[in-house]
Amino acid sequence: MTTVQSPSAPPTGIRPGAVARTGLCTVLAANVAVVAWFFAQAGFASNALIVVGRFTGLYSALIMAFQLVLVARLPWLDRRIGMDRLTSWHRWTGFALLWSLLAHVVFIAFGYADGTGVGPVTELVDLAETTEGVLRAVVALGLILVVGAVSARWARRRLAYETWHFIHLYTYVAVVLAFTHQVAVGTTFTTSPTATAYWYALWGAALGAVLVGRVALPLWRNQRHQFRVAAVVPESDTVVSVHITGRDLDRLPARAGQFFLWRFLTRDRWWQANPFSLSAAPDGRSLRLTAKAVGEGSASLRHLKPGTRVFAEGPYGAFTTLRRTRTESLLVAGGVGVTPIRALLEELDGHTVVVYRVTSERDAVLYEELRDLAVAKGAELHLVTGPPVPDRLAPRELARLVPDLADRDVFLCGPPPMMNAVLRTLGDLGVPKEQIHFERFSLAG
Repeated sequence: MTTVQSPSAPPTGIRPGAVARTGLCTVLAANVAVVAWFFAQAGFASNALIVVGRFTGLYSALIMAFQLVLVARLPWLDRRIGMDRLTSWHRWTGFALLWSLLAHVVFIAFGYADGTGVGPVTELVDLAETTEGVLRAVVALGLILVVGAVSARWARRRLAYETWHFIHLYTYVAVVLAFTHQVAVGTTFTTSPTATAYWYALWGAALGAVLVGRVALPLWRNQRHQFRVAAVVPESDTVVSVHITGRDLDRLPARAGQFFLWRFLTRDRWWQANPFSLSAAPDGRSLRLTAKAVGEGSASLRHLKPGTRVFAEGPYGAFTTLRRTRTESLLVAGGVGVTPIRALLEELDGHTVVVYRVTSERDAVLYEELRDLAVAKGAELHLVTGPPVPDRLAPRELARLVPDLADRDVFLCGPPPMMNAVLRTLGDLGVPKEQIHFERFSLAG
């Protein structure tokens, strides 16, 4: 097998992920300060409950805009932070948004009901019937409550991804309704031309980021590259590799360790998007994914025909050599999690140790390729077999395999239980967190 090695980025003192996180937090903090300033400039109502209600409403709008940026899949952020972390932040800010919206409604309803002789529910109904924009806000809140309910872990586990995703799309309807509510009744929105321009710019930037990252960029790349299935190669009874070709693939900014959301445009699967990592470093001529038949979508890959059109979103992920902090590396793979590890081994320079954890030798996907790559690059390859218990990657065992572990970057990919166990082991062995790199597939919005 012929491979083309891409030079991996040398470690530097600058950590791209830290730069991106700092930049994101700085932008958010600046907007928090700007919103507070506009709020103060608008003046305060005589009723303290109304003041708090307006305050929580403003920050609900800011949180909602920030949420859109987190799931916009902007390449600069995604390559440095990773979709899994951005999605996790989106989820937690979603809870903050839910509570701030509920506080906004409660304080406004009680504030306007104060001294009128009617209850807060009656006052809220009256506001919805008589005040422009309030009914739209109530509908937006209802949609967000539904999305929040189906996003809870207990509900998410019981829903197919496609069902959850379809319901989640109603968030965008809620965003539009909330924005029109703010335009209609937001006192801070209309305080001054500067405030009005700020809010239009904020919402425009957030919605624009979503349109660029999730619509325009994928459409443009697929039109440019014209992805198609070139070959389908069974690797074992349960694992298959799909080779993808296209136009101008040397201009596709994909790196070893990244993944795409793949849609194979067949009659029965065109609407399903599955995240699969590249199992070989991009060489400018073709891409390869390798997947295990663990679900209906991945099982159907075996039946793809050469020439099938492919719609690919990506590349996504920060599980790349861009995050290196050391010249030497340890790659730890479990099961089919070896796919991005195999691609990283192809790209990495410096001495590398690969530890591949499987139940039995027949489960070692792409092992012959790993062995040949290890020989060609002077890397060490350890195949660790056996049942999950006892832990064969416990601190003593891993330290025996890699004595200089603390001086290496560690790239980890595998099933969640195995990854959690290895992360505990690395913590016990004192490996600094900035040297540990992993990513979990997680999609949102």
